[in-house]
Amino acid sequence: MTGLYSVSMSIFAALASGISIPLAVNSGLGWAGALKIWAVLSFISIIIWIPQLRKNSKMAVDNMAADTLEEVNKTNNIDEPTMKEVSIWKSSLAWQVTIYMGLQSMIFYCIVTWLPSILIQQGMTSSQAGWMLSIMQLALIPTIFFCSILAGHTSSQHSLVMVGSLCIIIGFLGLLLVHSFKSTILWIILLGIGGGFTFSLSMMFFNLRTNNANEAARLSGMAQSIGYLLAAFGPMFFGYLHDATNNWTMPLITLIGVSSVCLLSGLGASRNLSV
Repeated sequence: MTGLYSVSMSIFAALASGISIPLAVNSGLGWAGALKIWAVLSFISIIIWIPQLRKNSKMAVDNMAADTLEEVNKTNNIDEPTMKEVSIWKSSLAWQVTIYMGLQSMIFYCIVTWLPSILIQQGMTSSQAGWMLSIMQLALIPTIFFCSILAGHTSSQHSLVMVGSLCIIIGFLGLLLVHSFKSTILWIILLGIGGGFTFSLSMMFFNLRTNNANEAARLSGMAQSIGYLLAAFGPMFFGYLHDATNNWTMPLITLIGVSSVCLLSGLGASRNLSV
């Protein structure tokens, strides 16, 4: 289900990236008109989701309570839970998962925000750059699904973390050093594959590094709140680096450094341990 959830996100994100510029330019809507279309779809998604909140909230609470009670009873062989809940914020493993979540999100947001600008500066048209962004996101789709399956069948995900981060690092190095059209497609696909690995793993770690639904929910809340807050500053910071240096060399070098830190935190988060 994590794989299907992630795949659906990637499919619609790729479609949006590819058709936004044709909608704005070819149909004469302009960028403001194209944004209005996505605003309408966002409103529709809210309407669809509201009944789910009312329907599933009690079920989720009941399931979480049952899972927690079962885990405690298995551990202590008693009828009533007496184990004191330890704060997840004190767990080094939880912080490694959080940092991995935040850095992979930061990298993805920076790519989505600035990749078209980088490619336009390297000689592509705005339409070509938009479709390159779609290619990257389409490359995410099979990777996300199969990585979720592989991660769930291995006790340690070190090799998956390595593959994902190395694909991203090689992709950024390629964009920095080799600018031909054909080679750029390769770098974009590598970035998509790497992004698929890192995003899928960051979602899977919430379950793989915990013992029950209660712990998974707490880890997810910590990692996504802190992680996305960290990631939100990424596009703004890298835009500032571009303005300060008047080129994309320093931002790309910095992204390679961030990807290396993401790799290190991922190696910690992928150990066969529980928070």
